[in-house]
Amino acid sequence: MRAMYYEAFEAMPEIRVVPDPTPTENGVVVKVEASGLCRSDWHGWMGHDPDIRLPHVPGHELAGVIAATGRGVMRYKVGDRVTVPFVSGCGRCGECRSGNQQVCEAQFQPGFTHWGSFAEYVAIDFADQNLVHLPESMDFATAASLGCRFATSFRAVTDQARVRGGEWVAVHGCGGVGLSAIMIAAALGALPIAIDISEEKLAFARTLGAVAAINARDTDDVAGAVREITQGGAHVSIDALGSPVTCFNSIKNLRRRGRHVQVGLMLGAHATPQIPMAQVIGHELEIYGSHGMQAWRYDAMLSMMAAGKLDPKRLIGREISLDEAVPALVAMDGSTDLGISVITRF
Repeated sequence: MRAMYYEAFEAMPEIRVVPDPTPTENGVVVKVEASGLCRSDWHGWMGHDPDIRLPHVPGHELAGVIAATGRGVMRYKVGDRVTVPFVSGCGRCGECRSGNQQVCEAQFQPGFTHWGSFAEYVAIDFADQNLVHLPESMDFATAASLGCRFATSFRAVTDQARVRGGEWVAVHGCGGVGLSAIMIAAALGALPIAIDISEEKLAFARTLGAVAAINARDTDDVAGAVREITQGGAHVSIDALGSPVTCFNSIKNLRRRGRHVQVGLMLGAHATPQIPMAQVIGHELEIYGSHGMQAWRYDAMLSMMAAGKLDPKRLIGREISLDEAVPALVAMDGSTDLGISVITRF
């Protein structure tokens, strides 16, 4: 099969022909029809993820058709249209038994712990516990876009932040994660505020439901601007980018007893950001992480999509080929693309 492949971190990836994968006893092989290009893939290529063992094939947001199954797979068959959360649980540990596969102690992550979906085929372990059947009406590009950014945002907004109608929700960063969070918060009846340094992204965020926008490049005090708009601070704030500045501002702009959710990865030199801890204590703020979403929670997200309340297809910026994904990945840290790029030609 053709796959994007690199042998060293920060070395230019190549498109190579590598051996086709085979399923484990409890796994499947998926013929990849679409795979999203995500900032997490860039972090992996940079060497920020300790789970990656070289050489490596990246890619973790995927959708496709099952091409082969292991003997122990009971719930899925060849030909099924499926997607999978980027964090898959083993199904046996205490976290999995409690329904929290997203923090499984022995988690399987295509594109990180194992070779991923920037390839014609990808092997997925623990299939019965983690695969998600796709509606026939859903195109593969949209399905692939759910696997990391949209699903992670859905859980961050609905489960971790517990957003309710009428609450102010500040979203720092209007990439794929941030735009998804804005759409989801608006669908729940909340009042999202978009924060970014791109006027184009801020304008797009307004079309997705943002009721206000702040250009952080032109604003000396982002947290103060949020407090002014909300008359006291956001009820919920989400760092959808992952930088010391956005993390600090996201906590700083909360009202008393507000909830901060960290979705953007804080890796490498950004791993230990400054936190206004006096405010956290004095105002009884809540700070949460959010790491993917369990397969069993997809039903709620898919139901909102079927009802027309969520339309993640609007977040797809462009469809590209596997070859075009190489320069796109390398340049991702400085990318100004509007919306999600999805590989649909292999």
